[in-house]
Amino acid sequence: MKMPENTPSSNAPAAPAREPSGPGPRRERPEGGRGRGRFSGPRPPKVCPFCSAKVKYIDYKQGDQLRRYLTERGKIKARRKIGTCAKHQRRLSLAIKRARHIALLPFTASQARGD
Repeated sequence: MKMPENTPSSNAPAAPAREPSGPGPRRERPEGGRGRGRFSGPRPPKVCPFCSAKVKYIDYKQGDQLRRYLTERGKIKARRKIGTCAKHQRRLSLAIKRARHIALLPFTASQARGD
């Protein structure tokens, strides 16, 4: 009985083991986490600016202070970028949205609008 040619037979040589692809061998990272570079070492934890100032209420009428938490395109910055806690990030976003509604802050940047 003859076996079909396209099926592997039991006495066929095994495929060679594949080498990991990439520029070179993988190196283990040091205990600090990030490798050696410009920003090596552990980062200090970010502290919420509102908690450290003991702010009770984020005022939506202070457009100049709220503008610090917007990108140049008018988006609200992420918590991990500005270091706010979850409670104050929710209150900050609410204050920014209220300020946008009464035209103290822009919804979009002027470049995006085409002005």
